[in-house]
Amino acid sequence: MAKHDSGDREKSPFIICFGEMLIDFVPTVSGVSLAEAPAFKKAAGGAPANVAVGIARLGGSSAFIGKVGHDEFGHMLSNILKINNVDNSGVRFDTGARTALAFVTLRADGEREFMFYRNPSADMLLKESELDLHLIKKGSIFHYGSISLIEEPCRSTHLAALKFAKKEGLILSYDPNLRLPLWPSADAAREGIKSIWEYADVIKVSEDEISFLTGGEDPYSDEVVYNKLFHPNLKLLVVTEGEKGCRYYTKKFHGRVAGFRVNAVDTTGAGDSFVSGLLIHLASNQDLYKDEKKLKEALVFANACGALTVTERGAIPSLPTKETVIDFIPKGNEQSHYLCLIS
Repeated sequence: MAKHDSGDREKSPFIICFGEMLIDFVPTVSGVSLAEAPAFKKAAGGAPANVAVGIARLGGSSAFIGKVGHDEFGHMLSNILKINNVDNSGVRFDTGARTALAFVTLRADGEREFMFYRNPSADMLLKESELDLHLIKKGSIFHYGSISLIEEPCRSTHLAALKFAKKEGLILSYDPNLRLPLWPSADAAREGIKSIWEYADVIKVSEDEISFLTGGEDPYSDEVVYNKLFHPNLKLLVVTEGEKGCRYYTKKFHGRVAGFRVNAVDTTGAGDSFVSGLLIHLASNQDLYKDEKKLKEALVFANACGALTVTERGAIPSLPTKETVIDFIPKGNEQSHYLCLIS
């Protein structure tokens, strides 16, 4: 267990992250293939776990629900959650399957290519009976991706957790986090990702994911976003654009927030860090999407989180603290707002 007790959670908005946690092996040099890499750096990863740690690094309260192998890597990952003040009481250990591994190649521009070892891995085997519903019930936000939708029994477990969280009044946050090599086909990925689209209150997607989900339509078109991706119950949709920043869409307004230029070393975890920065604000102010000024301030903070993360290798090792983010954002008249939003 992390250091948060139940009393702390009642005072501090609590964010539950559901899905996969794994080991990323990242080449120690950029711009090479896996075969050419002289060595690899081992790092904890998995998008939902990255978000949980990112939230804790920023001073928030979070928990992770998922499954790892009853092996050295699995126990290492669970302990990393604990060390980072993430509630790991929802982690389960599988005695018959190993913890998932991902080898991540870094091209010269810092972008990634993946090779996964999960046939099956423990994260795919989480059962509904292993869910800690009491833990979910304590949350204010339930965050998840789509990788946990690929195989049974984890798919059914994901759906059960999502529906329970919705019934309990949690805000549902969805980052599809498309990883095509893990799906049987592109059509299966598109269908799987969209199968739970209507449940989400908040969705974060990339430009590439818009193109994929809409069958190749213009990812920069506001009309495409509203007509093809924005569903009636959605409160906020955010499109991340790397160093260019992000776009935001609500029922009443939409716009853009500029990003930050940095020297990208490794983009692994940048989107997860962005999500952490956004969710920690949303947990403190669940009506954030109604106030465009406050939403833009939160997105500046989230952009800064993502920018800082790409300056180091590995996801979890490079997630920034609240103080680092605040120091990174150029000082100005609005600086006090960032402090207030995440205090």
